[in-house]
Amino acid sequence: MIAQNKPEKYKVKIKRQDGPSQPAYYQTFEVPYRPGQNIISVLQYVAANPTTTDGKETSSPVWDSGCLEEVCGACSMVINGLVRQSCSTLVDEMLPEGNTITIEPMTKFPVVRDLFVDRQRMFENLKKVKGWVPIDGTHDLGEGPQESQADQEFRYALSRCMTCGCCLEACPQFEKDNEFIGPQAIAQAVYFNMHETGKHLKNERLDALMGKGGLNDCGNAQNCVRVCPKGVPLTEAIARLGRQITVHAVKEFFMGSKG
Repeated sequence: MIAQNKPEKYKVKIKRQDGPSQPAYYQTFEVPYRPGQNIISVLQYVAANPTTTDGKETSSPVWDSGCLEEVCGACSMVINGLVRQSCSTLVDEMLPEGNTITIEPMTKFPVVRDLFVDRQRMFENLKKVKGWVPIDGTHDLGEGPQESQADQEFRYALSRCMTCGCCLEACPQFEKDNEFIGPQAIAQAVYFNMHETGKHLKNERLDALMGKGGLNDCGNAQNCVRVCPKGVPLTEAIARLGRQITVHAVKEFFMGSKG
C-alpha cells in the first residue's frame, strides 16, 4: 500500500543503544518527505541532521548496510514491528500505518550499537553444516555432472539466501541463549546436499543436524518463509531435510547393528 496523502514531514522513532552493555532508549526525529525514499535514505538524513523533535542535539545513529540493493543482507532491521531489509523498504509503504515510522534492531542477535547487530552466529552455523563445496584446487576437472531442471530451479531458489537474518528474527525457536541452528543454515545444508560435489559431505551435515540445536528443535511455525525477502523456500527445505535425516538415521541404525 502506498501513501496517498503525502505529508510534508513525518517522524522516525529510532531505538538507540550506546553499546552492548548499555541500556536501550528511543529518540524521535522529524524527516522531510521525498518520493521514493527508502529507510536507508531516512537514516542518512537523520545522520546528517541528528537533532531530535524536542530540539536535542545527539549523535548520528549507527547501522549496517552494504550493497543498498537487497543483495548483501546487512541492513536487516525491525521496521514498524516487522523485520525487513531497510534498503528495499519504502517510506511510502510505511506511512499508511501512521505518521511515525519506528526503526529497531533485530532482537535475536547481540546489539553492537543502535541498529547494528552482530550476526556472526549465522556464519558459525554455516560452518557447522559445512556450507561449502569441497574441492581441492581450481584446475580443470572436465565437465561437471548434469542435474535435472527441477533440481536446478530448486537449488537456485535456495541460492538466493543472503544470510540477512530475517528468518531467524521471525523464528520463535531461535533465541539468543539457545543452540537452534535455524532455517537459514538448514536450507543451505539442503542446497549443498543436492550439489553433485557438495553431497560428498552430506552425511557429516546430516549428523550435525541430528544433534542438539538441529532439525528436531524446529517447531514448524513457518514464520521464516513469510518474512524472507528473497522468497527462499525455507519450509520445503526443512521438509526435505527431515526426509534426508530419516533415511540417514535408518541407514546408520542398520549399518551400526551389523558392526
